[in-house]
Amino acid sequence: MVRITIYQKETGDLTGFDAAGHAGYAESGEDIVCAAVSALVINCVNSVELLTDAAFTSSEDEESGTVVFRLKEQNEYAQLFLKSFLLGISQIEETCEDFVEVIVKEVSGHDEYESSVLCS
Repeated sequence: MVRITIYQKETGDLTGFDAAGHAGYAESGEDIVCAAVSALVINCVNSVELLTDAAFTSSEDEESGTVVFRLKEQNEYAQLFLKSFLLGISQIEETCEDFVEVIVKEVSGHDEYESSVLCS
């Protein structure tokens, strides 16, 4: 299962996400659920990097299917990309609930992050 944890402040601003695991919908190379999730994750990170001036950190581990993304500061355009990511990933979860889980976790600041990356 792919688990996506979205970090959100009380104000509604998104501050980052963890994505981990493999969908297990089909064999590697044929898993359309994993491909859809991967496309949204990669597009979100690339959009923030290339289309905004937002400071962020990200790391990935291809073997475990893990991506960790954190904004270092709030940015209007980065918010748009993160909220678009949440919309898309939530819609995938609705149709593929056995393979994708989305968790929205409220945080008060960057110090409150605990990696919730879970690999299945």
